[in-house]
Amino acid sequence: MCGIVGILDLKGGREIARDLLDRMNQTQFHRGPVEGDLHLEPGLGFGHRRLSIIALEAGLQPLFNEDETLALVFNGEIYNFRELRTKLQALGHVFRTPSDSETIVHAYEQWGHACVNHLRGMFAFAIWDRPQQTLFMARDRLGIKPMHYALLDDGMFAFGSELKSLLALPGLKREICPLAVEEYFAYGYVPEPRTIFTGAHKLLPGHTLTLRVGQPVPKSKQYWDVPFTPHQQMTERDMEGELIARLREAVESHLIADVPLGAFLSGGVDSSSIVTMMAGVGSAPVNTCSIAFNDPSFDESEYARQVAERYQTNHQCETVDKDDYGLIDTLAGLYDEPYADSSAIPTYRVCQLARKRVTVALSGDGGDENFAGYRRHRMAMGEQRVRSMLPLALRKPVFGLLGKAYPKADWAPRVLRAKTTFEALARDLTEGYFHGVSINNDRQRKQLFSDSFRQRLQGYRAVEVMRGYADAAPTDDPLSLIQYLDMKTYLPGDILTKVDRASMAHALEVRVPLLDHQFVEWVSGLPSDCKLRNGEGKHIFKKALQPYLSDDILYRKKMGFSIPLAAWLRGPLRETMQRAVLNPALLDTGIFNVAYLKQMVDEHQAGTKDHATTLWSVLMFDAFLRKNGAGTATMQQ
Repeated sequence: MCGIVGILDLKGGREIARDLLDRMNQTQFHRGPVEGDLHLEPGLGFGHRRLSIIALEAGLQPLFNEDETLALVFNGEIYNFRELRTKLQALGHVFRTPSDSETIVHAYEQWGHACVNHLRGMFAFAIWDRPQQTLFMARDRLGIKPMHYALLDDGMFAFGSELKSLLALPGLKREICPLAVEEYFAYGYVPEPRTIFTGAHKLLPGHTLTLRVGQPVPKSKQYWDVPFTPHQQMTERDMEGELIARLREAVESHLIADVPLGAFLSGGVDSSSIVTMMAGVGSAPVNTCSIAFNDPSFDESEYARQVAERYQTNHQCETVDKDDYGLIDTLAGLYDEPYADSSAIPTYRVCQLARKRVTVALSGDGGDENFAGYRRHRMAMGEQRVRSMLPLALRKPVFGLLGKAYPKADWAPRVLRAKTTFEALARDLTEGYFHGVSINNDRQRKQLFSDSFRQRLQGYRAVEVMRGYADAAPTDDPLSLIQYLDMKTYLPGDILTKVDRASMAHALEVRVPLLDHQFVEWVSGLPSDCKLRNGEGKHIFKKALQPYLSDDILYRKKMGFSIPLAAWLRGPLRETMQRAVLNPALLDTGIFNVAYLKQMVDEHQAGTKDHATTLWSVLMFDAFLRKNGAGTATMQQ
């Protein structure tokens, strides 16, 4: 696990400033505190920070092929590197190190750009092909590892694992992108391929990017997608048996390491399934860790303890104060752009705890996306059943009117909060799902933004991100479609970003077996009613795990990593929120309707309305501005 950076002169031959490349590299010191190195030649510079996981003494990068015509910088792990190594050696390739990194170099030699199709793992890498004067970059299929890049006005191209590495470039345009702001306040993060700045971008998951000296336009190409190809008819019993076999194989493939290894254990289905499979693979006790909250309404550590006792793991649990709100500025520094998922706070803490004993931790992320485990999946399918009974021409005026007339009853029991449901029913599946997952829906963003900012958007709406994916989706099954939308937006933009930054802040590598692409491909072909049945998500997953986990673990109400936002903003963060709303840097962006900001603060603190999610997104946007220098982060005109 590492941090990588690079600069390429697309005009050819200009010297790369060593001190600039070093500054870029050092911004990511936390990603690889063990060692680092630079490589410079005319027109090219590569930098690397290393966290040693495999081949501890032999993985220093940049790494070259035999005649040094190819140079590689790589972040991630290749889980099938031993099989690939054997195959490549049989084809005549000579290896100089036992590292998984060198496998990529020889795979590129053998198969060119198609090398990515042979790699099983999480990765973001760049290869400089000196004879072809070509830079080839790739990101893993699901977006587990990040890759940012920028094309500068002077013809220099730069890339880095984190956005902060590009912010070291004096030539990077740091104007705030209005479309990215619209997307952030809808999703709670800036979805790929955009970043908050106009001058920087993210490489999409499952894509490669190719640049050739003398040709300044990068060429992006998709090499993989979630197939959702239905399996030939199988009985449920057969599905359950094959699911467990494939899960066990995926977990076992992720256990390759030359350093201490363990797992996160929340006591939920996904993390418990990983620990279960780990316990069945080896003889030594599994190292597990979890965090507890001093407020029982947020604490699920008892369930983690039950799993740990059943499988006799070497378990560690620490209690965290539910009012652990002191990380706001730390998080802004980790994510480099606005990021509003408040579960980043406990995620940071559990990574901090895990790093005390292990260097690699396995996580259960991906289970909800694979098996339709989110509450919003159930809600969306309920709404879709109503849509299927009534044509859009009838639904739109009827439910649109009800949505406008029905009060926003945040204070009421969930069954009476029908406004969002009515609004969703007036839309098609994609827009209805977008409406349901938005942290601030269209109506709320309209109130939040100033008139002048809405004019800058020129009618652009964040739903276009989902519409683009829906139009290209390989399935027309409603449940599969919304799972696909999650895998393209929420999974890489929120979940995987959160875990990557929180873990790398502590030099911890996190692996996600449930997102092994071979496992994802197989699960995507399961019938939808095996994933969501009678209002119960993860149906087939839970059935398959019944011999391994108790019903208390499998069928209890999902809790998640929640924190008491509403109470924080009425209590200990009250003054912080007021300062943020009045921060000149925030107001100078021209983005916000200042009167509405103040109204929300007053209503929330009086307890008459719950604006916690919106106010938190504003608070984290303000933290981003302060962290990045208010004067240098300006709005694009």
